[in-house]
Amino acid sequence: MTAPPDGPETVPEGEAGRGDYSGAVYGSLLAASVVVGAGTLGKYPRLELAVLLLGTGVVFWAAHVFARLFGARMVHHLSWGVIRSTAKEERPIIKAAVPPAVAALIAPWLGLGPQGIAWLALAVALVGQVGWAAVAASRAGASRRMMMLAGAINLFLGLLIVLLKVALQH
Repeated sequence: MTAPPDGPETVPEGEAGRGDYSGAVYGSLLAASVVVGAGTLGKYPRLELAVLLLGTGVVFWAAHVFARLFGARMVHHLSWGVIRSTAKEERPIIKAAVPPAVAALIAPWLGLGPQGIAWLALAVALVGQVGWAAVAASRAGASRRMMMLAGAINLFLGLLIVLLKVALQH
């Protein structure tokens, strides 16, 4: 249900976060971009990359919460309930950074060096991005063809990130 056009939007109880996976898709693309932009890591590359991924996810989550609260609702009364609800709705941005961060942390046990760590984290982020896009399309009731299109578009965006990484390494 929604409030009048001049009021803040509300989400029916039990519906919050159930059908909107845009934050997870966005967060996965953000995580992939962080891996590419990380450049040379220092003495503890897996830990540094994991902290960079999670820290960037938290900062972007906070920016999205702030933008939603003050962009659309600035003229309306903000309650702690609205703030908590908005923060919860944007949480998929942070959650999307967790799998690539975990991949970075476990990479040495797979025998990977610094470059391998970055490539594994990037691959995990891209798989997440494509997967969340397909889930979002499915939950929105899209046809199989539209689900495949959503996955393909996100795969293309992910491959652009991979091309950036390759270009920056040479």
